[in-house]
Amino acid sequence: MGQTPPVRPGRRLIDGYGGGGFRVAGETRRGPVLILPDRTIPWAVTDITGLTAESLAPVSESGPMVEILLIGCGKSAAMIPPALRQALREKGVVIDAMDTGAACRTYNVLLAEERRVAAALIAVE
Repeated sequence: MGQTPPVRPGRRLIDGYGGGGFRVAGETRRGPVLILPDRTIPWAVTDITGLTAESLAPVSESGPMVEILLIGCGKSAAMIPPALRQALREKGVVIDAMDTGAACRTYNVLLAEERRVAAALIAVE
């Protein structure tokens, strides 16, 4: 098992996932979450088919601005509708979708690299 590079204090590192929730910056969260640069909030999307521009609105409204949004699709990756990708791209946000585990690991690496990253994560058991 690899280790995540050191992350500057105050950043929202994902400490763990599974069992229907996440551990982010030392806090346990049940269900799906949006991890933004300044906070972690509950997310109403429990299945990738519920993904909409409205469900991702907090990402583009976030300050500081996010440049990469990782979407954890659950147990396996899924296709993101092109119109949704384009809508976020127009706001300067690039979407990368993958299974939730990969999204958590990738998020931590990008965070350690000081990238402006956010994650929209569907919980897995």
